[in-house]
Amino acid sequence: MSHRRPSWDDYFLDMARLVATRATCPRRRVGAVLVRDRRVIATGYNGAVRGAPHCDEVGCLLVDGHCRRATHAELNALLYCAAYGVSSAGATLYCTDFPCVDCAKALVQAQVRHVVYLADYPDPNSAAVLEAGGVTLRKAEPGPEGYRLRDASRAGAAGSEPT
Repeated sequence: MSHRRPSWDDYFLDMARLVATRATCPRRRVGAVLVRDRRVIATGYNGAVRGAPHCDEVGCLLVDGHCRRATHAELNALLYCAAYGVSSAGATLYCTDFPCVDCAKALVQAQVRHVVYLADYPDPNSAAVLEAGGVTLRKAEPGPEGYRLRDASRAGAAGSEPT
């Protein structure tokens, strides 16, 4: 019986999908995994702040069409690093969804260098913020042998393989 060992990208993307199952905002269930040197340094999912009721329990707090009760997955992973003294400098973020502009700013300031994501997010400013901050972007597309990663920067060639 043969077993296909997942690539590192497949491994961490699948982990992000698992982390998303803990999310408590029904509008978008997002999971994030911060990785440095092929080691997980933090995970995060979207949900209410510690001790507060979750969207699943009391509903979303909507302002201009966005839920303000939930802290985003990417930010929760970065805040874990901050709370426990773990540097995110040079890390890669594996995420189920492309970061919003606020998370993009936080990722740049935390010196995250790479973002690998599964689904697009409708925020036209996020990519510009990440690219200005020197963050490389790769979109993962599922295939029969695992995920195929392509350069997702606006300057990169669509469909090109990363180096």
